[in-house]
Amino acid sequence: MDQSKDADDLVALRRDLHRHPEPAWREFYTTARIVDELETRPLDELYVGPEVLADERLAVPDGAELDEWFERARAEGAREDILDDLKGGYTGAVATLREGDGPTVGLRVDIDALPILESKGGDHAPAAGGYRSEREGYMHACGHDAHATIGVGVIDAIADSDFEGTLKVFFQPSEELVAGGKPMAEGGHLDDVDYLLAVHVGLDHPTGEIVAGIDGFLAVHHFRAEFAGHPAHAGAKPEEGDNAVLAMATAVQNLYGISRHSDGATRVNAGLVGGGTATNIIPEEAFVEGEVRGETTELMEYMRERAERVVESAAEMHGCEVSLSTEGRAPSARSDRALADIVAEVSGGVDGVESILDRDALGGSEDATYLMRRVQENGGKAAYVGVGTDHPGGHHTGTFDVDESSIPIAVDVLSGAIREIAARRP
Repeated sequence: MDQSKDADDLVALRRDLHRHPEPAWREFYTTARIVDELETRPLDELYVGPEVLADERLAVPDGAELDEWFERARAEGAREDILDDLKGGYTGAVATLREGDGPTVGLRVDIDALPILESKGGDHAPAAGGYRSEREGYMHACGHDAHATIGVGVIDAIADSDFEGTLKVFFQPSEELVAGGKPMAEGGHLDDVDYLLAVHVGLDHPTGEIVAGIDGFLAVHHFRAEFAGHPAHAGAKPEEGDNAVLAMATAVQNLYGISRHSDGATRVNAGLVGGGTATNIIPEEAFVEGEVRGETTELMEYMRERAERVVESAAEMHGCEVSLSTEGRAPSARSDRALADIVAEVSGGVDGVESILDRDALGGSEDATYLMRRVQENGGKAAYVGVGTDHPGGHHTGTFDVDESSIPIAVDVLSGAIREIAARRP
């Protein structure tokens, strides 16, 4: 790609998205801004809103919260005609470019932000440069603003190349809740994809380093348990109460006691808890939001089944009832080496690439795995690509930032790999 004007335009887009971070299913301004940009490109199809997602969505906020973010996007200048398609939190888009005969190659990028307060420090580039988050308490602390920008840049590069085939770019919402991958994978637009690449910047790799194929995805299940007991006066009649907080606390303690498994790594975490109304009332309501993970989907299911047993037993032990709901979920997946090898080969000829790793383990979870497995189950191939970026602070911290020089590197690596994949059809 042109390293001057085109790169400057992409940086401007990234900074605009950085100023307007939106969490899962509330990416109204983000989607509208991406669509606004894409409509200036020579696309054959552009799908938005319910057209790109299956009906089943997890962890969708209530109507009042969706409306608040919707109106905020409108006030900030998001186009009305695009917003109309996004009502109800149907965010995200799929862009299609058809360039003659050849296979269909997909690229998945995610677009949501996190509920984190961004640094105001003078050494934090967005604060110093005037593009810090304008939504206090929310920020792009994982690089998804760069991912969305890279997706647009790849469309530009492919449109100006000798690519033969069809390119589909999936701008996926709600990755941070591992809730958007499944409905996008099942939305129908992935069913004719022969090859799929997904991308992430950073991941503790420096600018100029490429990881051609990432594995080591932990399958994950997010759950919410709501306990219902009976209130009573804690001093006068404590025996008449059924303590929901006590049931919740018992569940939390015993979740961490679940036996590990000899087949591989497992994880459990109770990340958010609450309940009760006053110090002198036996609490009748409490909740815990947590997650289990496994090195494989089977190991995650092992943990999920035992976690549910723990929660239900804790409720019964203290005379309470409990309801369990799934808030997010993603399977494990592996990158196909045939695609990773092409990414590695192409990366060797890209300006700015200084080192290439054949593979690495993510060590976390990502719902791009739904899209990867969908393509693989249909007989295609998929790979997850890491593009290094120098990032002060770790991911999901208030000081995280993207080295913007990594954006054109990512565009060149991915667009080059897409062209080679289409030509070779591995």
